[in-house]
Amino acid sequence: MEPTERRVVVTGPPRRIRRTSGHDRPRTEIDEQTTLGHTYVRSLMRTQLRAALAVFAVLVLLIGPLPLVFAAAPDRRRLEWLVLGFCLYAPLILLARWYVRRAERNERDLVRLVEDR
Repeated sequence: MEPTERRVVVTGPPRRIRRTSGHDRPRTEIDEQTTLGHTYVRSLMRTQLRAALAVFAVLVLLIGPLPLVFAAAPDRRRLEWLVLGFCLYAPLILLARWYVRRAERNERDLVRLVEDR
């Protein structure tokens, strides 16, 4: 009788390197903080900063002249309550809503850019 042959299993590193598909590439670029991923994030940060600066500019133009208006008004108390209590509240709410929608749109655009590639 011949001795039975034994099977020997040799494990080692895989021969093929699994490459990520083109779909996952931009996401891995961002996760691994490569130069391209850094560019994606910097672009998002720049657009978010641009929206924030636009809101700040509107706030400066809206609220900045109020001390001059209050100083020039003869009936200050009534005007202050009217402007601060009623006239300023609605534009601030609308400005905040615009900013949040703009920031979410910027993020959606980045996600769409990353997932479409």
